[in-house]
Amino acid sequence: MRQHLRALRASIPVILHLARQDLIDRHSGSLLGATWTFIGPLVNILVFVLVFSRIMGAKLEGFGAEIDQYSYSIYLICGVLAWAAFANSLARITNLFRDQSNLVTKVNISLLALPLAVLLAETIVYAISMCFFIGFLVLIDFPITLYWLGVPLIFALQCASVYAVGLGLAIMAVYLKDIKEVVAVVLQVWFWITPIVYVPQIIPPWALPWMQLNPFYTLVNSYRDLIMYQRLPDLSHIALFALVTAGVLSLSLWLLGRTERDLRDCL
Repeated sequence: MRQHLRALRASIPVILHLARQDLIDRHSGSLLGATWTFIGPLVNILVFVLVFSRIMGAKLEGFGAEIDQYSYSIYLICGVLAWAAFANSLARITNLFRDQSNLVTKVNISLLALPLAVLLAETIVYAISMCFFIGFLVLIDFPITLYWLGVPLIFALQCASVYAVGLGLAIMAVYLKDIKEVVAVVLQVWFWITPIVYVPQIIPPWALPWMQLNPFYTLVNSYRDLIMYQRLPDLSHIALFALVTAGVLSLSLWLLGRTERDLRDCL
């Protein structure tokens, strides 16, 4: 473990460079360049607000605030922004070692550092989106409370879970090419079995206990508790989520330790 930590510290400049290059490469060659990093999140927020609140007129009951016109948009944005960061990070980390095979085989870089560069880039995009989200909430006089301080903590836990799962998948994807396609399909199904665009109340009562086993169910509820309902999320569920994340991370680190030398050769 100490050896891994030393390797990570030595790789910090590389992580920062890769994250910066990742954001640049997304829109390289375009006329507006890095400006698209801000335009994309802004357009998403506007679509969620204008389409789902004004055109569709969707509302949630029992919201607890006099802003029914925008209630569904707030509900939706809380979940969609977090899911986008989660799904994009996991999908990209899964195939990361293959995508960066030239770097992995030619440069003595810690394999633990590469997923961090992806997470950092996606965190920047998420932070930009949340800034626009906060601006929207301020415009409609929605209260911004101290509970918002818990949002970065939940997002950090989300990133830790993506890192733990993604690292293991990235290792397996070196040997099994189908892993990338499997993850893409699973993410599609996962989105729809999570109450991101719908409320849990429409789910049959017998199915709710099964839905609560969904790890992202805990995350999306935590975001909504902090942002929408101005209350603390269920700490027992968060603690269990953190415990499972630690277990998966330990398993992924063990797998990397057993396969790292062969993994570099396979690439």
